[in-house]
Amino acid sequence: MTRIALISLGLLGLVVACAEVSMPEPPEGRAIYDANCAQCHGASGEGGGPWAEGLSPAPADLTALSEDGAFPRARVLSVIDGYDRTGLPGQEMPEFGLLLEGETVPVDVGDGVLTPTPRPLAALLYYLESIQD
Repeated sequence: MTRIALISLGLLGLVVACAEVSMPEPPEGRAIYDANCAQCHGASGEGGGPWAEGLSPAPADLTALSEDGAFPRARVLSVIDGYDRTGLPGQEMPEFGLLLEGETVPVDVGDGVLTPTPRPLAALLYYLESIQD
């Protein structure tokens, strides 16, 4: 087989695999949010959770993450998984290793390319995207 044929077969396999994956919905992400994030960011995502008192700076308002009407998926994923917290004051936000486990789902992080993302992390991303003002 030629290299192009092999690449085509690989891409076809990826498309078929993606078509069979059940994608997470915001309610799945809400459950993860309630268990991992609401303590600091509050039940509504606007901050003021029971653990937020005394934190400086205060936890971010997660309902106001969109920039010019676009939700910054890649940036949000990078902050949650601990990969990139550049520009965030302090190091109060923990890393969530359990969100990085399990099956992966294809997520478009804003560049049109589907990126394999752990399902719990994708579910949380979709929930946060759903609560933007």
